[in-house]
Amino acid sequence: MGDSNAKWFARGLRAGVPIGLGYFAVAFTLGIAARNAGFTAFQAALTSFLINASAGEFVGFSLIAAGAGYLEVAIMELVANARYLLMSFSLSQKLRPETGILHRLLIGWYVTDEVFGVSISAPGYLNPFYTYGAIALACPGWACGTFLGVMLGNIFPASVVSALSVGLYGMFIAIFVPPAKESKIVRALVLISMAASFAFARIPLFDGISSGVKTIVLTVAISAAAAVLFPIREVKRDA
Repeated sequence: MGDSNAKWFARGLRAGVPIGLGYFAVAFTLGIAARNAGFTAFQAALTSFLINASAGEFVGFSLIAAGAGYLEVAIMELVANARYLLMSFSLSQKLRPETGILHRLLIGWYVTDEVFGVSISAPGYLNPFYTYGAIALACPGWACGTFLGVMLGNIFPASVVSALSVGLYGMFIAIFVPPAKESKIVRALVLISMAASFAFARIPLFDGISSGVKTIVLTVAISAAAAVLFPIREVKRDA
């Protein structure tokens, strides 16, 4: 018999503490962008609660501020958030086959980079309540940070806002460093991914490609190559 849903939820809460704190800090800058686009604090917080996408929201607020049309906003949001499709496909393989559609929809609603990172790293099959625990802190952290960003963000110096934004990158690094230390293959793939991302950002040939599309291309190419060259034997998962 596996652990109860309550225990999995508590584990998710612990994993969600740094995510929620990081989101709260980073969302200040998002709140400033929302305010510049004419959003009230409530409207910006509601947007963050429903969309849960940093790059997508930044793109949306910027386009709205520039007076873009609905179609342009919709297309850019699709491009900016397309990487979440890949994360959702991966998480669907982590769930038990009998997991109900409601659980799948709820998890799919909040597939963010960091929540995906802790969820995919959970041992054995993913218990949905583990992800719910992480979401329970991540979601209000992101929404409340956006709210306060609209209200107070312009009061802080630019250097302070920039420093707060760096914290999320450090938190995300902490997700993949442990498995990279344990596996030479993972460590090599991380280094290759970093080098390829740097090259895509610097080579003028790729300037016309959005960051979201670059992420998708690199993710598919590198993960596919790793799956072919270093396949992982299927093993029975623990409950």
